[in-house]
Amino acid sequence: MYLLQTVKDEEYRSLAEFRHQIRRFLHFSEQAARLAGLEPQQHQLLLSLRGLAASGEPASIRAVAERLQVQHHSAVELVDRLADHDLVTRSRAPEDRRQVLISLTARGEAELEKLAVCHLDELQKNGPALVAALESLIRRNNGGN
Repeated sequence: MYLLQTVKDEEYRSLAEFRHQIRRFLHFSEQAARLAGLEPQQHQLLLSLRGLAASGEPASIRAVAERLQVQHHSAVELVDRLADHDLVTRSRAPEDRRQVLISLTARGEAELEKLAVCHLDELQKNGPALVAALESLIRRNNGGN
């Protein structure tokens, strides 16, 4: 059960600032992807594949759709476009031939690496403002501690 609670002006300011900082980073990310010749969701898919690989999880269409918060068929379309540009490949899972696994090609790895470097640089520069905005909200939700 949720208790009714009044939101204070400072909390609204903190929420607005947090949302602003997230949007600034997302705008940067979208622009960087487009400059690299990718749509933002294509970049997100490449990054998801690399993150899944780094964690040892299989990169199935289902896993990618979950990571991107899109429908299965939308993930398939994104994979199709990336495969057409030789950035990803498909294979069948050895233990379940019905399952399609996606992996980065060498070209996909190279494009993602360039984008990752510029994203990490951006976070070094502007990440502290994002962290400060989030910490302000966390302190509020932890009773000000």
